[in-house]
Amino acid sequence: MVVETRPALELADIFRQYGDAYRRSHSLRRAQLRTLRAIEICRTAALGGHLYRCEECGGETILYNSCRNRHCPKCQNLDRVRWLEERSQELLPVPYFHVVFTLPEEINPLALLNPERLYKLLFDSASQALLEIAADPKHLGARIGLLAVLHTWSQTLCLHPHLHCIVPGGGLSPDRQSWVASRPRYFLPVQVLSRLFRGKFLAGLKALAAAKELKLPEALSAPSDFKALLDRLYGKSFVVYSQPPFGSPERVLSYLARYTHRVAIGNSRLVRSENGQVTFTYKDYSDGSKIKEMTLPAEEFIRRFLLHVLPERFVRIRYYGLLSTRSRQEDLKLCRRLLGVATAEAAAEPESEESWEELLTRLTGKDPRLCACCQGTLHWVRELEARPFACEGRSP
Repeated sequence: MVVETRPALELADIFRQYGDAYRRSHSLRRAQLRTLRAIEICRTAALGGHLYRCEECGGETILYNSCRNRHCPKCQNLDRVRWLEERSQELLPVPYFHVVFTLPEEINPLALLNPERLYKLLFDSASQALLEIAADPKHLGARIGLLAVLHTWSQTLCLHPHLHCIVPGGGLSPDRQSWVASRPRYFLPVQVLSRLFRGKFLAGLKALAAAKELKLPEALSAPSDFKALLDRLYGKSFVVYSQPPFGSPERVLSYLARYTHRVAIGNSRLVRSENGQVTFTYKDYSDGSKIKEMTLPAEEFIRRFLLHVLPERFVRIRYYGLLSTRSRQEDLKLCRRLLGVATAEAAAEPESEESWEELLTRLTGKDPRLCACCQGTLHWVRELEARPFACEGRSP
Protein backbone atom coordinates (compact mmCIF):
# COMPACT_ATOMS: atom_id res chain seq x y z
CA MET A 1 0.00 0.00 0.00
CA VAL A 2 1.36 3.44 -0.96
CA VAL A 3 -0.07 6.48 0.85
CA GLU A 4 -0.33 9.63 -1.24
CA THR A 5 -2.30 12.86 -0.82
CA ARG A 6 -2.33 15.54 -3.51
CA PRO A 7 -4.42 18.53 -4.60
CA ALA A 8 -7.16 17.87 -7.15
CA LEU A 9 -5.20 19.81 -9.78
CA GLU A 10 -1.56 20.83 -9.90
CA LEU A 11 0.44 23.03 -12.24
CA ALA A 12 2.50 19.92 -12.98
CA ASP A 13 -0.59 18.13 -14.32
CA ILE A 14 -1.17 20.91 -16.84
CA PHE A 15 2.45 20.88 -17.94
CA ARG A 16 2.49 17.09 -18.29
CA GLN A 17 -0.60 17.16 -20.46
CA TYR A 18 0.24 20.12 -22.68
CA GLY A 19 3.95 20.81 -22.16
CA ASP A 20 5.35 18.60 -24.93
CA ALA A 21 3.10 20.16 -27.57
CA TYR A 22 4.04 23.62 -26.33
CA ARG A 23 7.77 22.86 -26.53
CA ARG A 24 7.43 21.59 -30.09
CA SER A 25 5.62 24.71 -31.30
CA HIS A 26 7.51 27.46 -29.42
CA SER A 27 11.10 28.61 -29.12
CA LEU A 28 12.00 28.76 -25.43
CA ARG A 29 14.95 29.97 -23.40
CA ARG A 30 16.97 27.32 -21.58
CA ALA A 31 15.65 28.53 -18.22
CA GLN A 32 12.07 28.12 -19.45
CA LEU A 33 12.74 24.63 -20.78
CA ARG A 34 14.35 23.60 -17.50
CA THR A 35 11.47 25.03 -15.47
CA LEU A 36 8.84 23.23 -17.53
CA ARG A 37 10.65 19.93 -17.14
CA ALA A 38 11.43 20.43 -13.44
CA ILE A 39 7.78 21.11 -12.55
CA GLU A 40 6.60 18.17 -14.66
CA ILE A 41 8.80 15.67 -12.82
CA CYS A 42 8.75 17.22 -9.33
CA ARG A 43 8.04 14.58 -6.67
CA THR A 44 7.63 11.82 -9.23
CA ALA A 45 9.46 8.61 -10.02
CA ALA A 46 11.49 10.53 -12.60
CA LEU A 47 13.54 12.09 -9.79
CA GLY A 48 13.79 8.96 -7.70
CA GLY A 49 12.86 8.81 -4.07
CA HIS A 50 12.82 6.73 -0.92
CA LEU A 51 10.75 3.77 0.18
CA TYR A 52 9.61 3.59 3.81
CA ARG A 53 7.81 0.76 5.64
CA CYS A 54 5.68 1.05 8.78
CA GLU A 55 6.92 -1.17 11.58
CA GLU A 56 3.37 -1.51 12.94
CA CYS A 57 1.11 -2.27 9.97
CA GLY A 58 3.69 -3.04 7.30
CA GLY A 59 2.29 -0.37 4.96
CA GLU A 60 4.73 1.17 2.51
CA THR A 61 5.11 4.86 1.71
CA ILE A 62 7.07 6.36 -1.16
CA LEU A 63 8.46 9.87 -0.83
CA TYR A 64 9.66 11.17 -4.19
CA ASN A 65 12.40 13.79 -4.47
CA SER A 66 11.64 17.45 -5.16
CA CYS A 67 12.85 19.44 -8.16
CA ARG A 68 13.88 22.44 -6.00
CA ASN A 69 13.17 24.79 -8.91
CA ARG A 70 12.40 28.30 -7.62
CA HIS A 71 9.38 28.60 -9.92
CA CYS A 72 7.77 25.38 -8.69
CA PRO A 73 4.77 25.99 -6.40
CA LYS A 74 5.47 22.79 -4.44
CA CYS A 75 9.10 23.56 -3.59
CA GLN A 76 8.97 26.97 -1.91
CA ASN A 77 7.34 26.53 1.49
CA LEU A 78 10.23 25.04 3.44
CA ASP A 79 12.78 27.37 1.82
CA ARG A 80 10.52 30.30 2.64
CA VAL A 81 10.26 29.30 6.31
CA ARG A 82 14.01 28.83 6.68
CA TRP A 83 14.63 32.21 5.04
CA LEU A 84 12.06 33.98 7.24
CA GLU A 85 13.52 32.50 10.41
CA GLU A 86 16.94 33.83 9.42
CA ARG A 87 15.49 37.28 8.76
CA SER A 88 13.62 37.27 12.09
CA GLN A 89 17.00 37.65 13.82
CA GLU A 90 17.60 40.89 11.89
CA LEU A 91 14.40 42.80 12.62
CA LEU A 92 14.68 46.10 14.45
CA PRO A 93 12.09 47.41 16.95
CA VAL A 94 10.92 50.15 14.58
CA PRO A 95 8.02 50.56 12.13
CA TYR A 96 8.52 48.95 8.71
CA PHE A 97 7.18 50.40 5.48
CA HIS A 98 6.22 48.65 2.25
CA VAL A 99 7.19 50.59 -0.90
CA VAL A 100 6.34 49.25 -4.37
CA PHE A 101 7.99 50.43 -7.60
CA THR A 102 6.15 49.53 -10.83
CA LEU A 103 7.36 49.80 -14.42
CA PRO A 104 4.96 51.24 -17.03
CA GLU A 105 3.49 48.70 -19.44
CA GLU A 106 5.31 50.40 -22.33
CA ILE A 107 8.50 48.79 -20.96
CA ASN A 108 7.11 45.25 -21.31
CA PRO A 109 8.34 44.58 -24.88
CA LEU A 110 11.86 45.53 -23.80
CA ALA A 111 11.61 43.42 -20.66
CA LEU A 112 10.62 40.37 -22.69
CA LEU A 113 13.74 40.68 -24.84
CA ASN A 114 16.11 41.86 -22.10
CA PRO A 115 14.87 40.40 -18.80
CA GLU A 116 18.22 40.24 -17.02
CA ARG A 117 19.27 43.80 -17.89
CA LEU A 118 15.85 45.39 -17.40
CA TYR A 119 15.16 43.71 -14.06
CA LYS A 120 18.63 44.59 -12.77
CA LEU A 121 17.99 48.18 -13.84
CA LEU A 122 14.70 48.10 -11.92
CA PHE A 123 16.53 46.95 -8.77
CA ASP A 124 19.28 49.55 -9.21
CA SER A 125 16.95 52.48 -9.95
CA ALA A 126 14.49 51.79 -7.12
CA SER A 127 17.15 51.10 -4.47
CA GLN A 128 19.21 54.15 -5.42
CA ALA A 129 16.12 56.37 -5.36
CA LEU A 130 15.24 55.21 -1.84
CA LEU A 131 18.79 55.49 -0.50
CA GLU A 132 19.43 58.93 -2.03
CA ILE A 133 16.19 60.57 -0.94
CA ALA A 134 16.45 59.09 2.54
CA ALA A 135 20.01 60.46 2.83
CA ASP A 136 18.83 63.97 1.85
CA PRO A 137 18.60 66.17 5.00
CA LYS A 138 15.43 67.72 3.56
CA HIS A 139 13.69 64.38 4.01
CA LEU A 140 15.21 61.92 6.49
CA GLY A 141 18.95 62.59 6.44
CA ALA A 142 19.94 59.02 7.24
CA ARG A 143 21.40 55.88 5.74
CA ILE A 144 18.58 53.37 5.55
CA GLY A 145 18.35 49.69 4.71
CA LEU A 146 15.94 47.84 2.50
CA LEU A 147 15.03 44.41 1.24
CA ALA A 148 13.71 44.22 -2.33
CA VAL A 149 11.79 41.35 -3.94
CA LEU A 150 11.06 41.18 -7.68
CA HIS A 151 7.64 40.13 -8.94
CA THR A 152 6.86 40.13 -12.65
CA TRP A 153 3.22 39.04 -12.79
CA SER A 154 -0.30 40.36 -12.42
CA GLN A 155 -3.17 38.32 -10.97
CA THR A 156 -4.01 37.15 -14.50
CA LEU A 157 -0.39 36.16 -15.22
CA CYS A 158 0.25 39.07 -17.58
CA LEU A 159 3.68 40.71 -17.51
CA HIS A 160 3.73 43.32 -14.75
CA PRO A 161 7.27 43.92 -13.43
CA HIS A 162 7.34 45.54 -10.00
CA LEU A 163 9.55 45.60 -6.94
CA HIS A 164 8.35 45.11 -3.35
CA CYS A 165 10.65 46.91 -0.90
CA ILE A 166 10.46 46.42 2.87
CA VAL A 167 12.15 49.34 4.64
CA PRO A 168 12.76 50.05 8.35
CA GLY A 169 11.33 53.42 9.38
CA GLY A 170 14.61 55.22 10.00
CA GLY A 171 18.35 54.87 9.64
CA LEU A 172 21.80 55.82 10.86
CA SER A 173 22.86 59.46 10.96
CA PRO A 174 25.75 60.41 8.62
CA ASP A 175 28.22 60.28 11.53
CA ARG A 176 26.78 56.92 12.66
CA GLN A 177 26.30 58.30 16.17
CA SER A 178 22.50 58.30 16.36
CA TRP A 179 19.35 56.67 15.02
CA VAL A 180 17.20 58.98 12.88
CA ALA A 181 13.57 57.89 13.06
CA SER A 182 11.03 58.58 10.35
CA ARG A 183 7.66 60.03 11.16
CA PRO A 184 5.34 57.39 12.65
CA ARG A 185 3.10 56.90 9.60
CA TYR A 186 5.08 58.65 6.86
CA PHE A 187 8.33 57.54 5.34
CA LEU A 188 9.38 59.42 2.18
CA PRO A 189 7.44 61.53 -0.37
CA VAL A 190 6.23 59.19 -3.10
CA GLN A 191 6.09 61.90 -5.76
CA VAL A 192 9.76 62.72 -5.24
CA LEU A 193 10.57 58.99 -5.24
CA SER A 194 8.61 58.52 -8.45
CA ARG A 195 10.43 61.29 -10.31
CA LEU A 196 13.88 60.15 -9.21
CA PHE A 197 13.05 56.52 -9.96
CA ARG A 198 11.85 57.47 -13.44
CA GLY A 199 14.95 59.56 -14.11
CA LYS A 200 17.36 56.84 -13.01
CA PHE A 201 15.57 54.08 -14.90
CA LEU A 202 15.33 56.00 -18.16
CA ALA A 203 18.93 57.20 -17.90
CA GLY A 204 19.97 53.58 -17.48
CA LEU A 205 17.80 52.57 -20.42
CA LYS A 206 19.47 55.18 -22.64
CA ALA A 207 22.91 54.03 -21.50
CA LEU A 208 22.12 50.42 -22.37
CA ALA A 209 20.89 51.47 -25.82
CA ALA A 210 23.95 53.67 -26.42
CA ALA A 211 26.23 50.77 -25.50
CA LYS A 212 24.25 48.52 -27.86
CA GLU A 213 23.44 46.20 -24.96
CA LEU A 214 19.70 46.44 -25.47
CA LYS A 215 17.75 44.22 -27.83
CA LEU A 216 14.97 46.21 -29.45
CA PRO A 217 11.69 44.88 -30.83
CA GLU A 218 11.01 45.56 -34.49
CA ALA A 219 8.63 48.40 -33.61
CA LEU A 220 11.52 50.26 -31.93
CA SER A 221 14.30 49.36 -34.35
CA ALA A 222 14.63 52.89 -35.76
CA PRO A 223 16.43 55.44 -33.52
CA SER A 224 13.50 57.83 -33.89
CA ASP A 225 11.11 55.18 -32.57
CA PHE A 226 13.21 54.54 -29.48
CA LYS A 227 13.55 58.28 -28.83
CA ALA A 228 9.78 58.67 -29.16
CA LEU A 229 9.31 55.92 -26.55
CA LEU A 230 11.69 57.67 -24.16
CA ASP A 231 9.85 60.97 -24.67
CA ARG A 232 6.54 59.31 -23.82
CA LEU A 233 8.03 57.69 -20.73
CA TYR A 234 9.56 60.95 -19.51
CA GLY A 235 6.07 62.45 -19.68
CA LYS A 236 4.53 59.55 -17.77
CA SER A 237 4.38 59.09 -13.99
CA PHE A 238 6.13 55.96 -12.74
CA VAL A 239 3.93 54.41 -10.06
CA VAL A 240 5.42 54.29 -6.56
CA TYR A 241 3.19 53.14 -3.72
CA SER A 242 4.03 53.46 -0.04
CA GLN A 243 2.00 51.54 2.53
CA PRO A 244 1.75 52.62 6.18
CA PRO A 245 3.86 50.67 8.68
CA PHE A 246 2.93 47.13 9.64
CA GLY A 247 3.27 47.30 13.41
CA SER A 248 5.10 44.61 15.31
CA PRO A 249 8.12 42.72 13.92
CA GLU A 250 5.97 39.59 13.89
CA ARG A 251 3.55 41.27 11.48
CA VAL A 252 6.50 42.28 9.30
CA LEU A 253 7.51 38.63 9.02
CA SER A 254 3.94 37.59 8.29
CA TYR A 255 3.78 40.18 5.53
CA LEU A 256 7.15 39.17 4.10
CA ALA A 257 5.93 35.59 3.85
CA ARG A 258 3.42 36.69 1.20
CA TYR A 259 6.10 37.95 -1.16
CA THR A 260 9.54 36.43 -0.79
CA HIS A 261 9.12 32.95 -2.26
CA ARG A 262 5.87 33.38 -4.15
CA VAL A 263 5.60 32.03 -7.69
CA ALA A 264 3.43 33.35 -10.50
CA ILE A 265 0.54 31.04 -9.62
CA GLY A 266 0.10 28.41 -6.93
CA ASN A 267 -1.78 25.13 -7.12
CA SER A 268 -4.47 26.49 -4.80
CA ARG A 269 -5.64 28.91 -7.53
CA LEU A 270 -6.13 26.21 -10.17
CA VAL A 271 -9.78 25.23 -10.67
CA ARG A 272 -9.89 22.81 -13.60
CA SER A 273 -8.13 21.73 -16.78
CA GLU A 274 -10.30 20.17 -19.44
CA ASN A 275 -10.91 20.26 -23.19
CA GLY A 276 -7.70 22.21 -23.76
CA GLN A 277 -8.76 24.99 -21.36
CA VAL A 278 -7.36 25.96 -17.96
CA THR A 279 -9.45 27.81 -15.38
CA PHE A 280 -7.94 29.60 -12.39
CA THR A 281 -8.98 32.19 -9.82
CA TYR A 282 -7.70 35.75 -9.62
CA LYS A 283 -8.34 38.81 -7.51
CA ASP A 284 -9.89 41.66 -9.49
CA TYR A 285 -8.50 44.81 -7.88
CA SER A 286 -10.59 46.99 -10.21
CA ASP A 287 -13.76 45.47 -8.74
CA GLY A 288 -13.25 45.66 -5.01
CA SER A 289 -10.71 42.79 -4.95
CA LYS A 290 -13.43 40.25 -5.74
CA ILE A 291 -12.27 36.70 -6.44
CA LYS A 292 -13.18 35.73 -10.00
CA GLU A 293 -12.39 32.93 -12.43
CA MET A 294 -10.55 33.20 -15.74
CA THR A 295 -10.38 30.50 -18.42
CA LEU A 296 -7.57 30.44 -20.97
CA PRO A 297 -6.49 28.01 -23.67
CA ALA A 298 -3.82 25.75 -22.18
CA GLU A 299 -1.28 27.11 -24.68
CA GLU A 300 -1.94 30.68 -23.55
CA PHE A 301 -1.86 29.67 -19.89
CA ILE A 302 1.60 28.10 -20.31
CA ARG A 303 2.81 31.09 -22.32
CA ARG A 304 1.78 33.48 -19.57
CA PHE A 305 3.39 31.36 -16.86
CA LEU A 306 6.69 31.16 -18.74
CA LEU A 307 6.81 34.96 -19.02
CA HIS A 308 7.82 34.92 -15.35
CA VAL A 309 10.67 32.42 -15.49
CA LEU A 310 13.70 34.48 -14.53
CA PRO A 311 17.09 34.17 -16.22
CA GLU A 312 19.30 31.50 -14.69
CA ARG A 313 21.19 32.63 -11.57
CA PHE A 314 19.29 35.93 -11.49
CA VAL A 315 18.85 36.98 -7.84
CA ARG A 316 15.27 38.05 -7.10
CA ILE A 317 15.72 38.99 -3.41
CA ARG A 318 18.34 41.70 -2.80
CA TYR A 319 19.53 43.80 0.14
CA TYR A 320 20.79 47.37 0.24
CA GLY A 321 22.13 49.96 2.64
CA LEU A 322 22.10 48.83 6.26
CA LEU A 323 20.86 45.41 5.14
CA SER A 324 23.50 44.79 2.48
CA THR A 325 25.19 41.45 2.98
CA ARG A 326 28.69 42.88 3.31
CA SER A 327 28.07 44.98 6.44
CA ARG A 328 24.67 43.79 7.69
CA GLN A 329 25.72 42.27 11.00
CA GLU A 330 27.92 45.20 12.01
CA ASP A 331 25.35 47.83 11.01
CA LEU A 332 22.44 46.08 12.70
CA LYS A 333 24.44 45.64 15.89
CA LEU A 334 25.12 49.40 15.91
CA CYS A 335 21.45 50.17 15.19
CA ARG A 336 20.31 48.04 18.13
CA ARG A 337 22.77 49.75 20.45
CA LEU A 338 21.59 53.21 19.37
CA LEU A 339 17.96 52.12 19.77
CA GLY A 340 18.71 50.91 23.28
CA VAL A 341 17.97 47.30 22.45
CA ALA A 342 20.18 44.59 23.85
CA THR A 343 21.83 42.48 21.19
CA ALA A 344 20.87 38.87 21.62
CA GLU A 345 23.70 36.52 22.37
CA ALA A 346 24.64 34.42 19.41
CA ALA A 347 22.88 31.11 19.64
CA ALA A 348 25.05 28.07 19.93
CA GLU A 349 25.61 26.30 16.66
CA PRO A 350 23.23 23.34 16.39
CA GLU A 351 24.83 19.95 16.17
CA SER A 352 23.15 19.49 12.80
CA GLU A 353 20.84 21.50 10.57
CA GLU A 354 17.15 20.87 11.11
CA SER A 355 15.98 18.28 8.60
CA TRP A 356 13.03 18.88 6.31
CA GLU A 357 11.08 16.24 8.25
CA GLU A 358 11.70 18.05 11.55
CA LEU A 359 10.83 21.42 10.02
CA LEU A 360 7.63 20.10 8.45
CA THR A 361 6.60 18.55 11.76
CA ARG A 362 7.21 21.82 13.60
CA LEU A 363 5.24 23.82 11.04
CA THR A 364 2.26 21.55 10.45
CA GLY A 365 2.19 19.20 13.40
CA LYS A 366 2.19 16.32 10.90
CA ASP A 367 5.25 14.12 11.09
CA PRO A 368 6.12 12.61 7.67
CA ARG A 369 8.09 9.96 9.54
CA LEU A 370 4.83 8.47 10.86
CA CYS A 371 2.52 6.15 8.96
CA ALA A 372 -0.58 7.95 7.69
CA CYS A 373 -2.72 4.88 8.40
CA CYS A 374 -1.74 3.84 11.93
CA GLN A 375 0.77 6.51 13.08
CA GLY A 376 3.41 3.84 13.46
CA THR A 377 7.05 4.72 12.86
CA LEU A 378 8.21 4.61 9.26
CA HIS A 379 11.62 3.07 8.65
CA TRP A 380 13.70 3.73 5.57
CA VAL A 381 13.92 0.63 3.38
CA ARG A 382 15.81 1.66 0.28
CA GLU A 383 16.49 4.41 -2.21
CA LEU A 384 14.48 4.36 -5.43
CA GLU A 385 16.33 5.04 -8.64
CA ALA A 386 15.00 7.66 -11.03
CA ARG A 387 12.96 6.25 -13.89
CA PRO A 388 11.26 7.90 -16.87
CA PHE A 389 7.52 8.25 -17.14
CA ALA A 390 5.08 9.50 -19.75
CA CYS A 391 4.41 13.20 -19.35
CA GLU A 392 0.77 13.20 -20.46
CA GLY A 393 -1.68 13.23 -17.55
CA ARG A 394 -0.85 12.76 -13.87
CA SER A 395 2.34 11.05 -12.85
CA PRO A 396 2.64 7.73 -11.02
